[in-house]
Parts: sequence; structure tokens; C-alpha cells
Amino acid sequence: MSPSSPPHRFQDPRSTEYDYLASVLVRCPGCEKVAHVGTAPDPAGAHDQDPFARRRLVCRSCGTAKERDRGGPALHRDRYEPATDPYFGVPLWLQTETRHGWVWAYNLEHLDLIGRFVRAPLREGIPWHDHGRKMTVVARLPAWMQQAGNRDEVLRAIARIHASLLGP
Repeated sequence: MSPSSPPHRFQDPRSTEYDYLASVLVRCPGCEKVAHVGTAPDPAGAHDQDPFARRRLVCRSCGTAKERDRGGPALHRDRYEPATDPYFGVPLWLQTETRHGWVWAYNLEHLDLIGRFVRAPLREGIPWHDHGRKMTVVARLPAWMQQAGNRDEVLRAIARIHASLLGP
């Protein structure tokens, strides 16, 4: 970045965890390879973004397929435990442990949002008086991920997560 260029600025897009549940990458319970959880086809025409829609877990490596048609998602909250899929309870594929806790994401779009936030030296949150400001993905990131002193560690963790998609 040259001295005359403006600083890299991040503005909270106001997305919540629910915005990233349409497609979730998980560790297959059958073969331990990457699998996908998405909205199952619905004859009633439920919308893909509906967190209460039927879900299907599919693994292209071993053929594992499961469906879930009841209940809403159980979102992950424990920073000291590996994150799990909110529908089937299987471990997420996009996660790694750091000395402060786990860095995880439901899909690449979610991981990209976290990476852009961590990378940015100038971060604009939602005004304190705005409705729902504490419910966004960025606002709910653990304090250790928001600290500039941990930026390099979090970015290394994100790089490890990206490398896990390339395989050994």
C-alpha cells in the first residue's frame, strides 16, 4: 500500500450467521472427507435462505446422504470446542484451532468475510443506536479475533483453512 492510497476500510455488511447456512461444508461422518449440507429439494417450494427448510447432507466421496426435515439450526457458541454443523451436528470442514480458540466458517463466503474484517486496519461497525448491531457476524466475533495484535495469527489460521480444501 502506497502512502498516498487510502487505508483499507471494512464496513460491516450486517450479515448474520443465518445468511451463511444455505451451503455448509462439513466433515463427512462416513469417510472424513469434505461433504456438503444444503437445502433439500422441497415440493412446497421453500426458499434456500430459510433456516428452517429441510436439509440434506451429501458426500460425493463415499455417497453418504442424510436428510433432516424438522427443527431449526443449533448455532455454535463455544470458542474452545470445534464447531459443528447446525443441522446434523457433524464437524465443520472450514476450521482450525489457534492458541486463543477456534477459527471456523460455514462456507467460503463466510470465511472471506472474516478474513476481510481481520485484514482491515480500519473497521467500521454499525452505529451504537442502530437496531440489531450486536447480532451481525462481525459484531459477534470473539474479542481475541478483533484485536490487531492477533491479526497475523488469525490470518495464518484462515490460510490453513484454505489449504485444507486443496488436500494433501
